[in-house]
Amino acid sequence: MRLVSLTCSNTEIVWALGCLDRLVGVDSNSDFPPEVARLPRVGPDLQIDLDRVEALKPDLVLASLSVPGMERVVEGLERRQIPHVVLDPQSLQDVYNDIIRVADLLGVAPQGRHVVRAMQWMIAQARGSLPNWVRPPRVMVEWWPRPMIAAGKHSWVTQMLEALGAQNAFAHLPVRSQPLTPALVEEAQPDLITVSWCGAKKLRPEVVLRRKLDIPALRHKQVFALEEAYLGRPGPRLAEGVKKLADLLRQVPVWQHGGRP
Repeated sequence: MRLVSLTCSNTEIVWALGCLDRLVGVDSNSDFPPEVARLPRVGPDLQIDLDRVEALKPDLVLASLSVPGMERVVEGLERRQIPHVVLDPQSLQDVYNDIIRVADLLGVAPQGRHVVRAMQWMIAQARGSLPNWVRPPRVMVEWWPRPMIAAGKHSWVTQMLEALGAQNAFAHLPVRSQPLTPALVEEAQPDLITVSWCGAKKLRPEVVLRRKLDIPALRHKQVFALEEAYLGRPGPRLAEGVKKLADLLRQVPVWQHGGRP
């Protein structure tokens, strides 16, 4: 089966399923695993070159709606009648379901279940490494600095944090993500901020630390760089992202927890 992947997360799902040899093309941003560097590129996620996709004669295109604006790409695939599936997860469970769905389509169903179990095991191990807090630490996962954009309720980030006994500081906002005013950030009172800017070549926590906001994360300097690749790509590496979040949460000031599990 000849596959074309239109987003990083789909490429990584194919890799985790042991089917990398079936990929004949990927989007311009796919950078993991390193072996994908040799594959033909079909453009960035919002500007996929459908002529290139069609020329690769795929049996199946793995499309996505994880980035706003990708609807146009999916509409183009439909117009050209290029065989495709669309992955559009919002929760961590949705990500598990998508991995199993792709595994079924590729005829490697047992590997799909194995990948999901491995992710769940890694997440459980990460939770076991953390203390019991008096209250869940509130975490702001920042996708962009100006304007401040953070993950909301309908993001897999919410379940990633809940799996660790923590809380998405913006889980009360019924969105995947949205721009935030300083007032909204102060109202949420995040204890920790991850600088996970999408598409940024350099992550700069110092930019966040200079903000004039009355929040615990700034008072206690709990601002850390955490690559978007581990939080923003709904695929198998989210489990590594949970582990990295756990490593950061262990640095939350001791006055916020009440001992080990």
